[in-house]
Amino acid sequence: METELFIGGKWVPASSARRFDVLDPATGDVLASVADGGEADAIAAVDAAAAAGPGWASTPPRVRGEVLRKAFELMTERAAELARLISLENGKALVDAKGEVTYAAEFFRWFAEEAVRIDGNVATAPSGANRILVTRQPVGVCVLVTPWNFPAAMATRKIGPALAAGCTVVLKPASDTPLTALAMAAILTEAGVPEGVVNVLPSRSSGKVVSAMLRDARVRKVSFTGSTEVGRILLAQAAENVVNTSMELGGNAPFVVFADADLDAAIEGAMIAKMRNGGEACTAANRFFVEAGVADEFSRRLAQRMSALVVGPGTDEKTQVGPLVNEDTVAKVDALVQGALAAGASAVTGGTRPDGPGFYYPPTVLTGVAPDAAILREEIFGPVAPIVTFTGDDEAVRLANDTEFGLVAYVYTKDLARGLRVSEAIEAGMVGLNRGLVSDPAAPFGGVKQSGIGREGGHEGLLEYLESKYIAVNW
Repeated sequence: METELFIGGKWVPASSARRFDVLDPATGDVLASVADGGEADAIAAVDAAAAAGPGWASTPPRVRGEVLRKAFELMTERAAELARLISLENGKALVDAKGEVTYAAEFFRWFAEEAVRIDGNVATAPSGANRILVTRQPVGVCVLVTPWNFPAAMATRKIGPALAAGCTVVLKPASDTPLTALAMAAILTEAGVPEGVVNVLPSRSSGKVVSAMLRDARVRKVSFTGSTEVGRILLAQAAENVVNTSMELGGNAPFVVFADADLDAAIEGAMIAKMRNGGEACTAANRFFVEAGVADEFSRRLAQRMSALVVGPGTDEKTQVGPLVNEDTVAKVDALVQGALAAGASAVTGGTRPDGPGFYYPPTVLTGVAPDAAILREEIFGPVAPIVTFTGDDEAVRLANDTEFGLVAYVYTKDLARGLRVSEAIEAGMVGLNRGLVSDPAAPFGGVKQSGIGREGGHEGLLEYLESKYIAVNW
């Protein structure tokens, strides 16, 4: 496969000729060597996107939609090879990687349909002096910065609406997982995307290359998925040129189980919300709050399910939990677990990092977690479920909201009124009510508080890449 930069419709080496290694998380061995883009390459990518902008913006929406539809079909046809590539560079189990490809492709299909639904409106001014004509136009050149945990889906969730709206893009993928992004560039080219409309810039110097692009006045939007810490930096840099921003940042999802919940459904939901992608997801259940009356049974049953999962290389068909993405991630997860254990928590299952090669961590369930434990404050990003008990609705809501984050929450109860009341009271952009999965290309994805700005997916995701223009007119 291609391992160079993709700029202006061509595969080109980095201007510095530098390259960097992509590692296999299952072994720590080098998987591939990829061109390492620098600031000059970043500006070259903006040049290409800016040059292609007027032509793509004037392309009929139906044509833009058909290109995205073709990309969806190509991804679907090549699902097996794309899943294997994701598993190789990310480490996730093939079952998760296959699910990601399906999910990722759906963003192209959804926004292929949304491309022809760019609306406007006409109204009479209240004074009667004129008509109010509102039309929508593409924002312009967009810088898209994606994380390593969903290397395909996070790319398509941004590229899809940008292209549907008539924008051109420079995609900066995570340096841990650039191969999937380069594969997406090849698919989009085959689908008919013109030269310069999509550019892909792998780089180890993420901060420098993104900053260089944000300083360029031709860049009119940055969409970032990643940590809140980096998001704050990008927001400050975007402010210098008043660049339109979309930020999908950190999460600390509460998973609330009331005593009246269907425990079978709650356990199934917990396995999805916690173990999708091995816990390396911003939507992963991070803090489990279980009503005291069912806490022991819930903990026992969850530990039983977690301990039965098969851990191994992601590319092995039998594997259910692959390695984490890199050494830093597994070291952080282990430090959080050891800190909780030192403060009095107990490991019902797991809790000890295995010896040997690869970045593995066992599925772990902790009980008796101290309320001030760091594991309840930080995004774990691993297969660890810390459990805390509560009594009563008010305490459940207070515990759920005791975080600076507000991306997603999960609530399990048979009482619909309670479920809706608690869902409204929890400070989160999304709530899974008796569901362990909320992500859907047709729904607005995003958070509140320190979890971000804007929405991806749904019709709202398209509007993020459009500017409303008001024309005052008489006739």
